[in-house]
Order: sequence, then structure tokens, then C-alpha cells
Amino acid sequence: MAFVQIIEYRTSKPDEVAALSEEFTKSRMAAGDGPSPTRELTGADRDQPGRYFAVVEFASYEEAMENSNRADTSEYAAKLMELCDGEPTFYNLDVVHSEDFS
Repeated sequence: MAFVQIIEYRTSKPDEVAALSEEFTKSRMAAGDGPSPTRELTGADRDQPGRYFAVVEFASYEEAMENSNRADTSEYAAKLMELCDGEPTFYNLDVVHSEDFS
């Protein structure tokens, strides 16, 4: 069963967050080892400037937890926290339905 983690965070440094995320993704893809997300999407809240949501999809909960326990993921999370204005909120969801409309 697919698994999705939604991370709600605030930042006044969105360009730095985007650069950090891009660097992390490139590094992870180059390494090509271990589990990683199947899809990621980040959205900016139009109604509350400075509020963002990252939606990260994994093949399973187990792969998501294995990914979370990786040293590079922990390093990325620590750097991300330095760019956030306060603590993020995490939502952990088992996917019960998914449909593509393309």
C-alpha cells in the first residue's frame, strides 16, 4: 500500500529551501541506493504567505521509514529545520485511493 507524508512548514526563505531540496534530490538520485520517494510536490499556500506543504509519496510505509532512518535524510531534515520559521507539522497517510486524471 502506498504511503504519503505531508509536511506543513513555514519559511521566509523559500528559495533557500528549494535549493536545498534540489541539491538533496540530485545527490540521492546520483547515489541510486536505498528507498526514496516515488513522487514529491511542494505547494505554497495562497491564503497564508510563507506557509508551505510538501507532499512526499512512497511505495510503502516501510520504505518511507527506511528512508527516514538514512543518514542523508537526517542531514537534509536538520538543514531544512534551520530554514524553517518554527517546527513543521507532519501528517502520515496510508493511501486508500489514488487516481490520475491525465
